[in-house]
This record gives sequence, structure tokens and C-alpha cells, in this order.
Amino acid sequence: MTKGRLEAFSDGVLAIIITIMVLELKVPHGDDFESLRPLIPIFLSYVLSFIYLAIYWNNHHHLMQAVKQVNGRILWANVHLLFWLSLIPFVTAWMGENHFATRPVALYGLALLCPAIAYYILTRALLTHHGEDSDLAKALGKDVKGKVSVVIYASAIPLAFVHPMIACALYVLVAIIWLIPDRRIERTLGEHHQE
Repeated sequence: MTKGRLEAFSDGVLAIIITIMVLELKVPHGDDFESLRPLIPIFLSYVLSFIYLAIYWNNHHHLMQAVKQVNGRILWANVHLLFWLSLIPFVTAWMGENHFATRPVALYGLALLCPAIAYYILTRALLTHHGEDSDLAKALGKDVKGKVSVVIYASAIPLAFVHPMIACALYVLVAIIWLIPDRRIERTLGEHHQE
């Protein structure tokens, strides 16, 4: 089975998720800049979530470049990832509307933890299908960033009950870690094409 439909479906779902998220930014009734002030927490939560969705889209795109074919298990693992990502607009809106209150910030962390685990499951399904000696396996390596991210999310959730801004700082930290370009797949595929 080719990977094209999986990629197209995933791109479409992510585009819809981002569209739903931006629709939560309601236009204020005033015409002065002061009327925008109540939207600051909503906008900040939107920016963070947009960055996360962009990171997932980017990494998914790179991951699929190393994939030769997919099977039913991979399709289901991919849908599992998309399910968790589809919950991000809800938790983003709840967190922003409640000005980064404890429970919404903790649930936001859970909504980040679950797709991170789902992405790991997807990579494992791909590795099982392609083999441990494949270009994909070489490109993924030990996936230190992925494992560190899961640990940080798991730590941030209970820390949200200590102080929500500590958890938010950890969510931002993970986003920064992933914004630093990860060239493993590009490098591995580049080396493969040179041979």
C-alpha cells in the first residue's frame, strides 16, 4: 500500500484542526486596542498550539519521506495520532478562556502527552514494517527528543497543580526543543541518495 493517501489525509486533518482552532479567536466588540486585552491569554494559547501542530506536521512530513509503504497497522497508528491532535483545539480554547488556570493547563499537558505517545507508537509501527536496518530506523536513531518530551509533559501535568505557569514554561521548553531543526531524516536520506 502506498503512503500517499495517508499523507494527504493527515495533511487535511491537520489543516482542519488549525482552522477550528483559529475560529476560537472571537472578534472583540470594541474598536480600541484595550478591547483586545481580554484576548491575550486566548491568543497566547493559540500561538503555542499552532506551533505544536506545525511541529507535528513538519515531523510527520519528514517521517513519511523515509517511509516506503504502509500497512493497516500503520494506518491505524496514524489515525490514533490524529485523534489526539484533534483534541488540541478544545484544550487550547479552555486554557485560554480560563487564563491558564490549573486544571485547563494540566489537561493541556495531557493533550500534549497523548499525541507524543501516539507519535512514538506510529514510529514503532513503521519500524516494525520497514525493519531495524532500514533508512527509517537509521534516521530515527534513539529519538532522544521524543523521549525527553514525554518525560517533560509527564512532569508538567502534576506541576500545573503547584503553579500553572511552571507547566506552561515546560510546554514552551518542549516546543523550543522541537523548533531546533532535526535533520536526522534529511541527513540519512541524503546519504542514501549519494550512495
